[in-house]
Amino acid sequence: MTTNKKSARHAWELMSEFVLASDRKARVATETGLSFARVRVLRRLIPEPLTLRELAEALAADPPYVTLMIDDLEDRGLVTRRPHPSDRRAKLVTLTAPGRKLAVRAEGILGTPPSALEALSATELASLVGILERMQK
Repeated sequence: MTTNKKSARHAWELMSEFVLASDRKARVATETGLSFARVRVLRRLIPEPLTLRELAEALAADPPYVTLMIDDLEDRGLVTRRPHPSDRRAKLVTLTAPGRKLAVRAEGILGTPPSALEALSATELASLVGILERMQK
């Protein structure tokens, strides 16, 4: 294995360990009282209402499973279903006010960087951001 491949593998292992150690899924589930899958549904609905089919596609989940999650979220008063304005066969799923509040709260938890990242200097963060942005191209 070349030195570059070894270094890349080591960097990947370090990044993976850091991300996994900083996983916020358990915290968001505990603080919202919802499974992470249901939190994902709420977060997907923040920008706009979606049909059940659109939600299933966005979540890469089976439509029957998404229907079960929506049933549960509706029972909890976090979403509502209403007729689609142009497709009478479809229903739009919309966040209620409490659902939006919970979704925004989850976004805050998930968007809070780990303290180790916040401890980096401005120069280190700028370098890290630059590297990560280059990697995404």
